[in-house]
Amino acid sequence: MTVLQELAMRPAPASRWSWNATVGTRLFLAGTVIFTLLVGANLATPLYPLLQARIGFDSVGVTVAFTAYVVALIGGLVLFGHWSDHIGRRAALVLAVVVGLAGGLVFGTAGSLPMLVAGRALQGLAVAIGTGASAAALRDLMPSRPEWASRFTLLSSSGGVAAGPVVGGLLSLLPDHTQAPFAVHSVILLLLLVPLLMLDARPALAPAPAGQGRNYLRPRLPALARSARGTFWLAAATGFVSFAVFGFCLSLAPGYFAHIMQADSRPLIGLLAAVTLGCSALSQLLSLRGRFLVPAGLLLLGVSVALIAAAGPLQSPLLLVLASISAGLGQGAAFRVVFNDVAAAVEPSRHAQVISAVYVVTYLGSAVPVLGLGVAVKLWGLQASVSGFAVPIVVACAALAVAAHRRSRPAANVR
Repeated sequence: MTVLQELAMRPAPASRWSWNATVGTRLFLAGTVIFTLLVGANLATPLYPLLQARIGFDSVGVTVAFTAYVVALIGGLVLFGHWSDHIGRRAALVLAVVVGLAGGLVFGTAGSLPMLVAGRALQGLAVAIGTGASAAALRDLMPSRPEWASRFTLLSSSGGVAAGPVVGGLLSLLPDHTQAPFAVHSVILLLLLVPLLMLDARPALAPAPAGQGRNYLRPRLPALARSARGTFWLAAATGFVSFAVFGFCLSLAPGYFAHIMQADSRPLIGLLAAVTLGCSALSQLLSLRGRFLVPAGLLLLGVSVALIAAAGPLQSPLLLVLASISAGLGQGAAFRVVFNDVAAAVEPSRHAQVISAVYVVTYLGSAVPVLGLGVAVKLWGLQASVSGFAVPIVVACAALAVAAHRRSRPAANVR
């Protein structure tokens, strides 16, 4: 069936030109889509100093542009996060790639802050549409291995976020420093559309009855069993704190890192900004277990953020790098477990809807704290603001560690 038929929720037989790909190929495509979209959404991290000089805006403008992406992403998750359950995974992924292509082109050619905001908003919508669809597609394709489906989801998403600043820094060495990264990324998205459009789409898990399509696509709150609500909120709160740290790494941290390292190399700063996120992605490959894993991971994240703040007054590049590594490992280990617990508690037909709801709360952590941090930098300076940012993060990590430990005790007693 064609993508247009899927979007209209009018199933049709597969055409003779369709491609009945293997499960492995479908897994690769589902993971590659969200990875590529998140790379594009984070290409700008090491480019903001260049954009500030070319267009003319301050640290508040940086956080406004970054927050526009997050706000659009959150709104998109509320509006479209459940769509793939009803229109099918392939159609949602194609739609996400098309919107992401538009966002990259607008951002890459922007000549003003409002245009940057518009481009970032389109990128946020693309990631919103692709997040639930990609996670649900991976779960559909690995029904007997839900934990690995969750790992691949987090590896693709956190890996894309981590790779974005590094790729952006390297591509900025090309002529037209702020445009070349988005031109290259647009070509990759166009190439990715080819196999997606040829793919023989599988039917939607929760198709709308004839004439009821609009009702099914309206925004809706996730329906959770009472026993799963505590698991949901622990995962969402852990995600909120985690992405507050990630948001800092992707917006104002490059300037902070450059000050500590006494360097202005865009590839180097992009790499430093990606260390925490890259270690979070790599931690998904580790098979760590145990009832103390979530509390330990959260405590490690909190301590690491405090050390990142301390690296500034101490002017210690080594401490900065080691703390960034440990922050990513702690976050990745904790979030993997709580994310997998939520995914395992939800039936497949509601998977995209519930996972999108987790990300709604999670991505709020990249918006509210980071916007406040941008204002604080303007009022009190970078070092004082980073130190002030670390305090509530440490307190929140400690509180969540206690909550996670308390939730683990009944399960341990039952065993």
